[in-house]
Amino acid sequence: MIEINNLIKNFGEKTAVNIEHFQIQDGQMLGLVGNNGAGKTTLFRLALDLLEADQGNVTIEGVDVSKSEEWKKTTGAFIDDGFLIDYLSPEEFFYFSGRLYGLSKEDIDERLKEFEHFMSGEVIGQKKLIRNYSAGNKQKIGIISAMLHYPQVLILDEPFNFLDPTSQSLIKHLLKKYNEEHQATVIISSHNLNHTVDICPKIALLEKGIIIKDLVNENNSAEKELEEYFNVEE
Repeated sequence: MIEINNLIKNFGEKTAVNIEHFQIQDGQMLGLVGNNGAGKTTLFRLALDLLEADQGNVTIEGVDVSKSEEWKKTTGAFIDDGFLIDYLSPEEFFYFSGRLYGLSKEDIDERLKEFEHFMSGEVIGQKKLIRNYSAGNKQKIGIISAMLHYPQVLILDEPFNFLDPTSQSLIKHLLKKYNEEHQATVIISSHNLNHTVDICPKIALLEKGIIIKDLVNENNSAEKELEEYFNVEE
């Protein structure tokens, strides 16, 4: 279980995150939605111990992420291309990432087969460095590297960004399948309400750093409420 307790992060006079209490159950697939500046990425960075909270904490399986690194063994994440080592080829980066989790080259090659359709023949075997790939293919590389070690907690910030419609459809299928097969906790943020509603049985709406709605989404039941919320009347 992931638990957020009295979590506050300020940037100057602006409060980016202010969450009194929120739980994400094991095996849950959660969509985090909100306008630009709502605090989605900041929340992810706090959960991954990339930012220091002004108050409160985030725990994964009871472990405060700021006080131990044990949670990193079972967590995978991709927020932006800053997570990539862009002077490596994708193959080198996958092997490097996998070795951090004790995977052999053979293990990684086998696991990469699951992503062949998603890579569309544009990632592996191109004989170029990550820095020379398109934004969409960098996105694919980051998502795949986050999933290679089969983490029990997977955190992806805007996973549909930069992807063409076919790749967006494929990643939706991959994430749902991964959640079901590994009973993994999957947390995504997205501006795309349709994609989020399609794959996430639970949706949290973040506004000015506060979770203002915690929606159960059965058979796309949250779609109407979210569309009404984000609809701006003239």
